[in-house]
Amino acid sequence: MDFSIFAYVAILLLVALLSTRLMRIIKLPNVTGYIVTGIIMGPFIFGLLFNNFTFDGIKESIIYNHVNRINWVSSVALGFIAFSIGTSFKKATIKALGKRVIIITVLEALGGSLLVIAALVVAHFIFPQYVSWQIVLTLSAIASATAPAATLMVIKQYNARGPLVDTLLPVVALDDAAALILFAILFQLATALAGGTITIYTILIKPILEIVISLAIGTILGFLISLMNRFFKSRNNRLIWCVFSVFAALGFYYLFKSEMMGGFELSSLLICMMAGAIYTNFVEDSNRTLDVMDRFTSPIYMMFFVISGASLDLSIFFNSDGLIVLAIAAVYIVFRVVGKWSGAFVGASITRCEPQVKKYLGFALIPQAGVAIGLSTTAYKLFSENPNEECQKAGALILAIILTSTLVYELIGPMVAKFAFTKAHEIPQENL
Repeated sequence: MDFSIFAYVAILLLVALLSTRLMRIIKLPNVTGYIVTGIIMGPFIFGLLFNNFTFDGIKESIIYNHVNRINWVSSVALGFIAFSIGTSFKKATIKALGKRVIIITVLEALGGSLLVIAALVVAHFIFPQYVSWQIVLTLSAIASATAPAATLMVIKQYNARGPLVDTLLPVVALDDAAALILFAILFQLATALAGGTITIYTILIKPILEIVISLAIGTILGFLISLMNRFFKSRNNRLIWCVFSVFAALGFYYLFKSEMMGGFELSSLLICMMAGAIYTNFVEDSNRTLDVMDRFTSPIYMMFFVISGASLDLSIFFNSDGLIVLAIAAVYIVFRVVGKWSGAFVGASITRCEPQVKKYLGFALIPQAGVAIGLSTTAYKLFSENPNEECQKAGALILAIILTSTLVYELIGPMVAKFAFTKAHEIPQENL
């Protein structure tokens, strides 16, 4: 095997790790540094050094090939992210949340999606050659996702406490699960539209079957690894079983994708999420294993964000599509924020939350990173495998739009979250 790929991965890890020192100085989340590292060290900046500073032939260059060869890390990282989301669904936690948080989560998730889809549908009819139905449906699904990391960082840094924080924490835990389900439905619809054959089976029955099969496989895997915990007591062995479930989920995904199994496009994310939910509810001391998993997955998550940044096709910004990407990203950013805030406000009003929760909860839901990048990466990979040229173009545009918007969200998100907690009077005066 070519030694240069190992050297390249080592350099990626080194630069990404060093970027966290800079992020600490300028008070930005580490994920921002990872994405920027990937962009700089990717084929469309660093790779230009080996390509005579031209985009021509860049997709056959050594750096581009290296990024493609390590793309499998993204699938594994997404599996662990989904598994982690599933572990937040403990029965006791769900009971404690009650209808209040569930109603708010559903409305704020749908609010972001509905406003984005409304705005992009208008854009589609004005510029159909640029804003395809694949872009409209996929971006509207991704719009529902929220990244809790930046907001939680602000909560811990300023020791924020109060009704707003108490409502926010369970909402962000449920939010990404809602995003995975919406993505599973709308992305299947987008794929069906790309295929040109639109029937009740392709746009309704098949997507529902794929979701049901995904949840069923996840349930079986979850019960299997829960059962194995009775025979394997050490945390390391139990961790291996959890890792097994993630790789098994990916295996089932590719198995069902084959023609022999009917060409089903299962959601590996839903499989992993369900496995995590079953595991955390049927293993009393699951936290012992999950704590080890958090430490084990840190470098995998780092590589995931770096690879996501490296996959950003900057050549898009230097051709006729450049302004289109920025315009769509601007529409996506603005309407997602308005939709999130409106949905959270309506949900908080219906459930008679405190005034500060009604006014400021939506602002704390602005950040978007991990799951959104993961879903856009999934869309990029699946669309790039589609023979439809419009799909391939849509995949590249979706990834560019989400990475562009993520940089904006991660820059302004923590500042807006601090503003919300300050206005809600949930940050002690001595910590301001």
